[in-house]
Amino acid sequence: MAVFDLHVHTTKGSSDSSLTPQQLLERALELRLDGVCLTEHGGGWDQREIDRVFSTSELTVLAGLEVETEMGHVLVYGMRSYVNGMSTVRDLRRAVDRAGAVMVSAHPFRNLFDRKPNTRNLLFPDSSKGPTTARQAADHPLFDIVDDVEVVNGGNTEEENRFAVDLARDLGMKGTGGSDAHSTHGLGGCLTVLDGDVRTEGDLIEVLKAKAFTPVQRLENGDPAAFS
Repeated sequence: MAVFDLHVHTTKGSSDSSLTPQQLLERALELRLDGVCLTEHGGGWDQREIDRVFSTSELTVLAGLEVETEMGHVLVYGMRSYVNGMSTVRDLRRAVDRAGAVMVSAHPFRNLFDRKPNTRNLLFPDSSKGPTTARQAADHPLFDIVDDVEVVNGGNTEEENRFAVDLARDLGMKGTGGSDAHSTHGLGGCLTVLDGDVRTEGDLIEVLKAKAFTPVQRLENGDPAAFS
């Protein structure tokens, strides 16, 4: 078993983050995490740089991406930089398949329940046509394209996360968890427990494709617990 934060942003590759790599390392070790995935908005991490910054610690650090598409943000594991043909979700799917990677819808229901004429949700911007149940939301074409859905996100409200949990259940998906941290605040608050000893990018991809993982949240006593 390996406890990972699968959604983290640092100053290295995300312009909206204030979390330095050193702060990430120190805080992740304090929280006794086994690993983190750097899902930077702009990429920026190659293996040599990861080794230089993190190799002297026991923390497993892997690199991925968070890609903005016309169907919302998508987390990609198994790719570290942008390539031609990632402008739409379907183009991204083709790029991910070529790389043998995995794509996960990130915080799909953020701002869905805003009490405004139009929400800021990227999947359902027209609140008058937005879903009222997870089963209705499951009809969105995005969920036929991605491999899974992030159901526990540290930047979401509990209502948004629970709606995502219900969606994943309707779709037969497992759901991932990640803090979406852009600072030390909230890092490790939402996590994914991966089956097996995950040390490499290949290990992570294997576990994600096998659906051998569970989304969790960290409780006040520091222990992770299933989000349900």
